[in-house]
Amino acid sequence: MALPKEPRQKMINLMYLVLTALLALNVSSEILNAFKTVDASLINSNNVIDEKNNTLFKSFAEKIKDPATRERAELWGTKADKAKSYSDAVSQYIDGLKLTLKKEAGLDPVKGTFKEDALEPSTRLFVENKEGANLLKKLTEFRNNLLAIDDSMAKDIGSTLPLNLNPPANVNSAAAKGDWGYTYFHMTPTVAALTILSKFQNDVKNSEALVVDYCHRKTGEVKIIFDQFQPLASQSSEYLMPGQELTIQGGVGAFSKAAQPTVTIDGQNIPLNADGVAEFKTNVGGPGSYSKKVVISFKKPDGTPGVLEKEIKYTVGSPTGASVSADAVKVLYIGLDNPLSVSGGNVGDERVTASIDNGELVKQGNGKYIARPRSTGKANITLSIDGKPQAFEFRVKNVPDPVAKVGNNKGGQMGVNEFKAQFGVRADLENFVFEGVKFNVTGFTLVMTGANFPNLQYRQVQGDSFDKVRDLIEKAKQGTTVSIDEIKASGPGGTRTLAPIVFNLR
Repeated sequence: MALPKEPRQKMINLMYLVLTALLALNVSSEILNAFKTVDASLINSNNVIDEKNNTLFKSFAEKIKDPATRERAELWGTKADKAKSYSDAVSQYIDGLKLTLKKEAGLDPVKGTFKEDALEPSTRLFVENKEGANLLKKLTEFRNNLLAIDDSMAKDIGSTLPLNLNPPANVNSAAAKGDWGYTYFHMTPTVAALTILSKFQNDVKNSEALVVDYCHRKTGEVKIIFDQFQPLASQSSEYLMPGQELTIQGGVGAFSKAAQPTVTIDGQNIPLNADGVAEFKTNVGGPGSYSKKVVISFKKPDGTPGVLEKEIKYTVGSPTGASVSADAVKVLYIGLDNPLSVSGGNVGDERVTASIDNGELVKQGNGKYIARPRSTGKANITLSIDGKPQAFEFRVKNVPDPVAKVGNNKGGQMGVNEFKAQFGVRADLENFVFEGVKFNVTGFTLVMTGANFPNLQYRQVQGDSFDKVRDLIEKAKQGTTVSIDEIKASGPGGTRTLAPIVFNLR
């Protein structure tokens, strides 16, 4: 094609070519936002893993105090500490690389902004300055050090370690082959390079978690010996009328010093006395029906955990005979129909009116109302009996957040086939006094890393089902890490954002 002779037309054509080149180099804002979303998800996942590991280290400390497990806990606890020190060192090194990369991309220390779409900083730092090779060396040493902590680790968990340092299999560039840093960071936008660093940080954290969990399981379980006994006696009631039945129960309770129970009443931890029994005393409030939720956690003789939940109900009388009671608890929840029973004592229902100062009170029948509170805090329900008012105070709370689960699991180790068999993500409202209250998962983000995923893959899902990400899940194998983040659930009071959950498939 002949070039135009007119200078003005030549200039227009030249500007068009320059604009086309700039557009080809530009990275769309949608892609940048996608990388930032995945990076934030990986950082949240790292925090969840740290919390899980902290729980295991606390368990090591408790096992060291127990003579039955002290020797093995000290041995394997020391090995777990090594894994943590290796992980912390590499994680801090990667944090340093992130900061250096941001500075290379023009970091503003006040605003915290930098050129997210710049391609040169990652190439300069990791390819030209060889930091990519240094990163590979650090990660390789970390993996080798982990598996060398104990002779059994390479055999038992070596194949499932989440940290995979093999370059992507679909690399065609001759320059990339044999150059690990070039493969991941050459002409990579700054925000994408940061996400890749977070991915390796996540692999390091998950590898640490796998080793710490392995060490914890090696400490073994405590054999429970029942070495204390206490006579128990209870009666059905302390107030009886002529002709009413009295029931008395007696027996002997067996206790173990090695596995004393944990007892909570309405979420408050109740200490055990010298006989191994939790005793709770309180001065009751105003008239009405009340309940106390008792949860007893203990270890069974085979070492497995057991939980007993029981609701203790009681009624406080009114000198005037009037009362208002919540059929569930002495609490009203926003977004729920809270059933109430109202009594005027020896006065008929037609002479009793009820009102609430926080929300709506709807009559359902004789002595039966539904309370729908509006805001948290307190609500006073006032009964007017023959024109004489009497107030009853209730607490008003939001329904607590549910817990995200896959099957019955809230994260941690899970068999790969068991995970693949699950329907999706669900929201479970644990230990809530109302029955039948449900939350529905409306969306989540699935992130796959580790084995079979040398490059992290993520996908946002609408709804609660794994159907739209089944292709990713079917690729999972032992050593794959699955992070589920940005979990949205709808229920009483609107939509909630739930805490992320992480699974290490084995």
